[in-house]
Amino acid sequence: MNAPLREALAAHSRRQFLTRGGSVLGLAALQSLLGSSLSSWANAPAEGAGAGLPHGLHFAPKAKRVLYLHMVGGPSQMDLFDYKPVMGEWYDKDLPDSVRMGQRLTTMTSGQSRFPIAPSKYKFERHGKSGMWVSEMLPHTSKCVDDLCFIRSMYTEAINHEPAITHMQTGNQIGGRPCLGSWISYGLGSMNSNLPTFVVLVAEPTNKEQLQAISARLWSSGYISGEHAGVSFRSQGDPILFITNPDGLPTELRRKQLDRLNRLNALQHAAVGDPEINTRIQQYEMAFRMQASVPELVEVKNEPASTYALYGEEARKPGTFAYTALLSRRLLERGVRFVQVYHNNWDHHANLGGRMPSQCKDIDQPVHGLIQDLKSRGMFDDTLIIWGGEFGRTIYSQGGVSKDNYGRDHHPRCFTMWMAGGGARGGAIYGETDDFSYNIVKDPVHVRDFHATILHLLGVDHQRFTVKVQGLDARLTGVEPARVVKELIT
Repeated sequence: MNAPLREALAAHSRRQFLTRGGSVLGLAALQSLLGSSLSSWANAPAEGAGAGLPHGLHFAPKAKRVLYLHMVGGPSQMDLFDYKPVMGEWYDKDLPDSVRMGQRLTTMTSGQSRFPIAPSKYKFERHGKSGMWVSEMLPHTSKCVDDLCFIRSMYTEAINHEPAITHMQTGNQIGGRPCLGSWISYGLGSMNSNLPTFVVLVAEPTNKEQLQAISARLWSSGYISGEHAGVSFRSQGDPILFITNPDGLPTELRRKQLDRLNRLNALQHAAVGDPEINTRIQQYEMAFRMQASVPELVEVKNEPASTYALYGEEARKPGTFAYTALLSRRLLERGVRFVQVYHNNWDHHANLGGRMPSQCKDIDQPVHGLIQDLKSRGMFDDTLIIWGGEFGRTIYSQGGVSKDNYGRDHHPRCFTMWMAGGGARGGAIYGETDDFSYNIVKDPVHVRDFHATILHLLGVDHQRFTVKVQGLDARLTGVEPARVVKELIT
């Protein structure tokens, strides 16, 4: 079959996929659950590094796996990492027009008659050899700052959650593109044929005052083949729906059913040449193998007491961030290439003083424990850990302000993220913002630059890593200029 026709068929199948709406995403997960070992007629992609790259990796990688901890809602940088002591003198004074410079605001604060400055209520101290300022809300994280590479000058154009989180995850504010995990799955391939290459975990926050929507659109494979979409593990009950066979259906019979189903799918593929049919075969096969590998994976009861001393006792409770961090380590050590974790309720429009302590308590000890755990297992140096949200928060208060409590609106002009392990330069502090943590004054890092740097750490040149889509060479970093931030790399 000629290439244009094959591409047209692939596009047609994607349109059908999208018209089915959200339920088809559940079907994709279901297909990841009901399969077996790869059959001879399935044209499986090559496993191992460089599986989706025409000539293998572009250069020697520093990382071979990724753990991305996304704090959904946008953490307040000036209450955690971007210390601004001079703001104490500005309490309840208006944000100067010379600082705001006419920036577009969300509808949540654009109608305010004034924009009163809300200094952080939290104490900060310097830590480590790097002298990084860290809030008192993160006592455990502060102990490992020399393992972390801080970027205090991240920025994006997106000002609302939906486009901002989509931008951070896919490189574009418009939905339908492959996410970062899918790109890495496609480019680098699997390290364990019995587990998905890309797994998604959604942690449940202790406080649920202002949750943002989290859905499978964020781990979609977009125009890349469907087997590279993230497989979501549930926090309660079976980790994946239908992971166990129904009563009365032995494994041997399930194997025979899938063999026959795969033959039918192979015949259909031979007739129409739609590559998504091969995706279906591969997903069935992966799911069959997962029936044996996943139950053991999520059985954390046999972890020694020392594990819970690291992660905290909350790690015994399925669904908590601590449990999710522990499960992430178990996934990574078993060869999962990319683990995406979402932790909600960082959208602090109000009651920041009441909510920030519980948010930080959820993540603080588990993050520190995870880093120490990976170090003890010899995995830290080749595991890239990413922490951050989709944007930052404003120095001015949304609504009224008091010294004990306040809220902050969305702020895309500057925010803080960090990386650790996997070739990231531990102890580095990159970028600077003004006294108001409102504008970047040194070394800006756009989302595109961040993605280019992540790919570089994995041995991939973002400019040469493309997928042909409707006649164009699409890439994660898009068509606008993007640079690898070499200062963040060891």
